[in-house]
Amino acid sequence: MRLGQTVPNFHADTTKGPINFHEWQGDSWVVLFSHPADFTPVCTTELGRIAVHQPEFAKRNTKCLAHSVDALNSHVDWVNDIKSYCLDIPGDFPYPIVADPTRDLAVSLGMLDEEQKKDPEVAKTIRALFIISPDHKVRLSMFYPMSTGRNVDEILRTIDSLQLTDRLKVVATPANWTPGTKVMILPTVTDEEANKLFPKGFDKVSMPSGVNYVRTTENY
Repeated sequence: MRLGQTVPNFHADTTKGPINFHEWQGDSWVVLFSHPADFTPVCTTELGRIAVHQPEFAKRNTKCLAHSVDALNSHVDWVNDIKSYCLDIPGDFPYPIVADPTRDLAVSLGMLDEEQKKDPEVAKTIRALFIISPDHKVRLSMFYPMSTGRNVDEILRTIDSLQLTDRLKVVATPANWTPGTKVMILPTVTDEEANKLFPKGFDKVSMPSGVNYVRTTENY
């Protein structure tokens, strides 16, 4: 799945019952994240930490949807393990896990090639994460190796950035940005326009090249 591509609608069985993806998404953002198999240690920690952070995703109008290539009954047993390992998950396990034992969904979403879907070793490469906006478009993708767990704070930070820059299309967020810190004003915005957009002011940074392209503001 490339950035800007529409996620095709799909029907799937999940631990929360069958879903029609586009209907289930509604007007929410979605974090769709995949796993190569149930009962894998790193993935157990990831699903647990995302479950713990569910209130933070809800604040951002974002639904979480996990995907794994095992069958539904295996997912149910795995959820019980996750809850046992992550004792700070509040209440019931908060989001669905898609069952994809044929790996057909993994193929349709570009996680696997058709000719490789029956190879269990290749299937281990299914470590994708997509952030999908309410118009069903892929806005961000991350791919991880088996050895590296995902950072939930970074997932939340990228959602904050995407939602801010959708609302305020004249800015971008710099490296290590967090909400409330300085953003960059796009070079396509003139100083005159910036003065109108940010009446409380912005900073201009002089560069050795003499090209004036770095302007920042906290007044957004």
